[in-house]
Amino acid sequence: MRILAALSGGVDSAVAAARAVDAGHEVTAVHLALSRDPAAQRNGARGCCTLEDSRDARRVADTLGIPFYIWDLSEQFQTEVVDDFVAEYAHGRTPNPCIRCNERIKFAAVLDRAIALGFDAVCTGHYARLVDNGPTRELHRAKDPGKDQSYVLAVLDQHQLRRSLFPLGDTSKSDVRLEALDRGLLVAEKPESFDVCFIPNGDTAGWLRDKLGSDRGDVRDALTGELVGEHEGAHAFTVGQRRGLGLSHPSPDGERRYVVGLDSSSNTVFVGVAQLLDVDVIVGRQVRWCDREPADAFDAVAQIRAHGEPMRCRVKPRAGEVVVHLDIPARGVAPGQSVVLYQGTRALGSATIESARSARGAASDASPVAMV
Repeated sequence: MRILAALSGGVDSAVAAARAVDAGHEVTAVHLALSRDPAAQRNGARGCCTLEDSRDARRVADTLGIPFYIWDLSEQFQTEVVDDFVAEYAHGRTPNPCIRCNERIKFAAVLDRAIALGFDAVCTGHYARLVDNGPTRELHRAKDPGKDQSYVLAVLDQHQLRRSLFPLGDTSKSDVRLEALDRGLLVAEKPESFDVCFIPNGDTAGWLRDKLGSDRGDVRDALTGELVGEHEGAHAFTVGQRRGLGLSHPSPDGERRYVVGLDSSSNTVFVGVAQLLDVDVIVGRQVRWCDREPADAFDAVAQIRAHGEPMRCRVKPRAGEVVVHLDIPARGVAPGQSVVLYQGTRALGSATIESARSARGAASDASPVAMV
């Protein structure tokens, strides 16, 4: 097959491309230029989208003896990922930019262009497994649970999964580094990148403050409505947050308080005791199924963070959304996060959380918080 290997400049994509070459495919490498100003991005251990990364990607391609190109997708990345990230926080939501990047850039814009150029599939260094089951290509968790990336890939549909290669799904990270050393790849010991790739110093709150400005607002008790503090911008808070609340009035019983909701229309942050975070009903929209949409309710496990604890649930699909009933209440569920549904190791699909609540009449139902 003619394979387009996406080289980020890191060790994972390098070994994935090398394995595609070993498999006998006709491989061409492409590095995605996603930053408008790569020279301003991080370097070294926290690097991503940097000039260093593009140079490392080119060296890998030279070592493998495959053609190398750079595609400038910075404008599309800015619109589809960065601007979306800012807009979501401005509306009191907590987005996952990696999921948006996979959905709208790596497996939409890149794959569409690759197919138009005559490539059969796109190869990446994601840790996930693809299993062919008759006419269906299933997305499964990686062998290494600590590196599993099926959570951020569960936005892919059948068309995209059939055109994807994830050669690292059955390999641990440590084995990938050893293989890179054996192959003489200079990125073998390159540290991993962390945080949000387009935020230069990892200070998300400060970066958002530069984009959205300061906007003083109230911090109120979720049950009583009492004013207990002030903030400089609701975008600096997320549901479940405990630190940095700046409360001027301690709780009467001395219990720790958490962010339990955000109201962007009034620029208000609501706080309360931990029990107010308990939810067992999650409503998800912008649903993306890896295969056909299920016709009836089904049992599954839900995951709301990339390496979060899987939670047993009952899922009810309905027009344009899913309702997820958790067996055991969860905490820290925020609008804008993604809920990914699994059966065993198989990822079924993903949805953006619109709201979450308690079905058992918990105190949070009596709260003035509208968004939780």
